[in-house]
Amino acid sequence: MASRQNKGTVFSTELRRVCPKCGWPEARCACATQQAESIPDRITARLRIERAGRRGKTVTVVDGLPRNDAFLKKTAKELKAACGCGGAAKDSTVELQGDHRDKLRGLLRSRGWVVKG
Repeated sequence: MASRQNKGTVFSTELRRVCPKCGWPEARCACATQQAESIPDRITARLRIERAGRRGKTVTVVDGLPRNDAFLKKTAKELKAACGCGGAAKDSTVELQGDHRDKLRGLLRSRGWVVKG
């Protein structure tokens, strides 16, 4: 039996263009609406600790950042280096392995950010 792979749209009554990434019509395309946000002058960062779904490991989450991939990657790299830990940048958050809230509060406030949590 031949294997079936998702080859895209098979039949559509719409005569409009289809997004090559997500396969939706361009008017309702999810890819186009997720453009990078501009970086505001005043950033409010929220700090929290998460353990759920991580096998008991503690993770510090910096939330409320703008959805700009370049900004998030740069910020995550700087925070990981300052804390001496691993982590990741996802959506509008930066996750750092371990409990680093005290160190991050001072670091983010020195950048001129408002820190909550």
